[in-house]
Amino acid sequence: MKKYFTIVMMVFLLVSCDQKSKVEKAVEEIPVSLKVHRFDKAFFEASPQELPNLKAEYPFFFPEGTPDAVWIEKMQNKDWRDLYTEVQRKYPDFSKQTTEIEDLFKHFKYYFPETVMPEIYTVIAEMDYNNKAIYANDKLIIALELYLGKEVKFYTFPEYIKQNFEARQMMPDIVSSFAMRKIPPPTEKDLLGEMIYYGKELYLKDLMLPNYTDAEKIGYLPEQIIWCQENESYMWRYFIDENLLFSTDSKLSNRFINLAPFSKFYLEIDNESPGRVGQWIGWQIVKSYMENNEVSLQDMLKTDARQIFEKSKYKPKKNE
Repeated sequence: MKKYFTIVMMVFLLVSCDQKSKVEKAVEEIPVSLKVHRFDKAFFEASPQELPNLKAEYPFFFPEGTPDAVWIEKMQNKDWRDLYTEVQRKYPDFSKQTTEIEDLFKHFKYYFPETVMPEIYTVIAEMDYNNKAIYANDKLIIALELYLGKEVKFYTFPEYIKQNFEARQMMPDIVSSFAMRKIPPPTEKDLLGEMIYYGKELYLKDLMLPNYTDAEKIGYLPEQIIWCQENESYMWRYFIDENLLFSTDSKLSNRFINLAPFSKFYLEIDNESPGRVGQWIGWQIVKSYMENNEVSLQDMLKTDARQIFEKSKYKPKKNE
């Protein structure tokens, strides 16, 4: 019996791998070539006298009403120039990242044929960690100052934020921005609605970033993923016992969904937990839903949270 089970599992794995390779082979055949504009270089290597030409070439980076003196001060400011030097040291050549982005957009095009191919603009922006990469239809804007590695001296943010300032987070961030255009905002104003919304986004990352780890997709450290896996059953029982899934308490987002140093169960485990565990559990529910139902990706993205939850047959893995 054991030998029979082993053979069945091997056949299943071979079929799964073959299916995956067929998808990836089809993805590879999609022609994608993206143009890169190094606006960061253009801006900091321009002289004040060249500012009018720069504004004419990149008008969308210069809001009307902003005095030229603001831009000239930034060009000449020592701190900004030091940051620019560090960005150029890290990204003297953007060809490796361009290849990765092109591969990512091949995946976008495979699953969403209507996807508009953007031109890439690298910038040094305002350290806005909520907008590290922005896909805006025909433009993809990447703030390179937020992908220098968490140890650089320019970052004064807490560790739980800095841990995602690595170059490897660039592709997951692009998927997050892309997902905003594909996933309708939750109509349900409860915790489950938010959990499933982010679960959909993370499921997109499963498809678009097949060579990335789960930790990289969600922006966790490896040990934070392990914590979630080991405490999945416990967390789920807490949500059920406290009647949180269908609660519309606005505080729940900060406790379990939004970026935070840890999740807030108001128990001893809090300091051990990563933030955003609600997103992680939502991810497990969406994966379970897709495994247990014959449904297309596009239909799943449009399906409401309660239906996904009810049909997911989700059961958290029990602690060993």
